[in-house]
Amino acid sequence: MASLSIIFLTFISISLLPVLCLSFSPENPTDRRVLVLLDDLDLKSSHSIFFKSLQARGFELDFKLADDPKITLQRYGQYLYDGLILFSPMTERFGGSLDLEAVLDFVDAGHDLIVSGDTNASDLIRTIAAECGVDFDEDPSAMVIDHTSYAVSDIEGDHALIASDGFIQSDIILGSTKIEAPVLFKGIGHSLNPANSLVLKVLSASPSAYSANPNSKLANPPSLTGSAISLVSVVQARNNARIMISGSIDMFSNQLFKSAVQKAGASNKYRKSGNEQFVTELSKWVFHERGHLKAVTVRHHKVGETDEPAMYRINDDLEYSVEIYEWSGTSWEPYVANDVQVQFYMMSPYVLKTLSTNKKGLYYTSFKVPDVYGVFQFKVEYQRLGYTSLSLAKQIPIRPFRHNEYDRFIKTAFPYYGASFSTMAGFFIFSIVYLFNK
Repeated sequence: MASLSIIFLTFISISLLPVLCLSFSPENPTDRRVLVLLDDLDLKSSHSIFFKSLQARGFELDFKLADDPKITLQRYGQYLYDGLILFSPMTERFGGSLDLEAVLDFVDAGHDLIVSGDTNASDLIRTIAAECGVDFDEDPSAMVIDHTSYAVSDIEGDHALIASDGFIQSDIILGSTKIEAPVLFKGIGHSLNPANSLVLKVLSASPSAYSANPNSKLANPPSLTGSAISLVSVVQARNNARIMISGSIDMFSNQLFKSAVQKAGASNKYRKSGNEQFVTELSKWVFHERGHLKAVTVRHHKVGETDEPAMYRINDDLEYSVEIYEWSGTSWEPYVANDVQVQFYMMSPYVLKTLSTNKKGLYYTSFKVPDVYGVFQFKVEYQRLGYTSLSLAKQIPIRPFRHNEYDRFIKTAFPYYGASFSTMAGFFIFSIVYLFNK
């Protein structure tokens, strides 16, 4: 009986294995488990609109104080979260096993990160931002001030609450719906590290802005001025992990989400600021709900055939194809573009072709194998602003003609053939004349 029970349980386990594997396999690229670290749990209610928008889109938020001694990002070598939100600009040291190195390793593993600084941001937050290519103003009490593009308010002379509309021009990052109202911002500015080519400004200050302490007179020229000041920046790492860095935690607050806004000197007054739309659309990009590509079904074969060969011969005609899809937030849709290219590569590209598309996700082309033998690669390196990068490589050897595959007579060699036969004919005639001439 015991043996029969074991056999029955084994059969049930094997039969359910495909179902279990399917149920735990990810159906979309969107990060779902997000750890939110706060300086104060009151932020959970004062910034509830932002958090509820994430939860409405299917995210599971785990709120913890930044100095909670039980904080851990991974267990038994597996990450417990897919995203991390640091709304703890004042924290000097994280609790538990979380530290600067752990945060950077989290991003290096391909996970996403939102960091919010503020005035008097701690050295820890500044260091995390610096590792991502962003340098906050060195003055710990500095704020972005603008005497031209400030938001009109009841507080006379409060020019630290600015109304910015310096958005990046990218529908992929900020969505296709234009943000009409300016974004209210009150916090610290930052600059981009010129050595880091991966960081982008998504919200810039106006040319009249500068960074300084609003409660003291300027003794020296400010270190950050004009449009060089970035208010919100993003990074897409080479492993496609995405990072958002903001200099204001108030920008995410319910108060600024609901506030009316009027830019100084402008006649238009908006009943609601652009903060909610801006932050929501940007968070969709950060958490891969938009601009995420995948490539499947990479194929190559000789023209007229369907099977992929083990190698090609020089001068063979071949066809190459790949399918590329884009995540729409709910499903995979065909990606349509006219700038996807394939390289046939050995040390350098011998062939560079722009792929044609049927606008249903399939990209294809055909070309002749170059008259060079060796080990080649089909390479697709696709990088476009706002989209995850694609890097595809497939290796294939190229052989020369075999001894029995050459043409018996080559047209370009006819002069040499003629020279050989004329030499033989001349020798024969010379021999006859020499032997029989008296």
